[in-house]
Amino acid sequence: MRILLAEDDPLIASPILASLRKHDFSIDWVQDGQKVASAIDTHDYGMLILDLGLPHVDGIEILDRQSRMKKHLPTLVITARGGVDDRVGGLNAGADDYLVKPFNLEELVARVFALRRRTQGWPGSDLRLGGLSVDPRKRQVKINDREIHLSDREFRLLMALIEIPGNVLSIPQLEEKLYGWGEEIASNSIEVQLHRLRKKLGKEWIRNIRGIGFKLVEPS
Repeated sequence: MRILLAEDDPLIASPILASLRKHDFSIDWVQDGQKVASAIDTHDYGMLILDLGLPHVDGIEILDRQSRMKKHLPTLVITARGGVDDRVGGLNAGADDYLVKPFNLEELVARVFALRRRTQGWPGSDLRLGGLSVDPRKRQVKINDREIHLSDREFRLLMALIEIPGNVLSIPQLEEKLYGWGEEIASNSIEVQLHRLRKKLGKEWIRNIRGIGFKLVEPS
């Protein structure tokens, strides 16, 4: 999943970026409320981590804009505004979760995982498709209880394919999900990773829908 972090304080943003990247999330960072809308309009984000006290455009205004545009992006608010009225106001404006500063990084990571589960409609912490199971927190992949060892890129690719089972994703869509700003993309990087992933899982697990893209399927 690709996440947008909107936080104007580098001392708060830097450890968030490091922690979420360590857990295989692709994450972009903006420090100005004016840049949030343009980033959301031009990239395929699965979640927004939003500070309410952004310069130029306040976080509540960003939530209100999402509501008016009827384009809801799952949002975790992080803010120093910890009063009951502030929390209620943020949730009523469209936030899905609310975390008051200062917070523990492990709690933030846990809330990100929980929000992803809720918004994707996952029934539990593990993702399953037939005999394939993926534990995102442990980075553990099994097929019929046999563990499959994947590289970081291969694991992120599998997560992109299994997040919404049945979705067909083109190469550009996979690149959009897997690579954040400033990450260099080799011309055939996704194709190489798909080839390696199919070799490890078994080629029948990833189907090429000719002219459209790729999807994860349960072998018949």
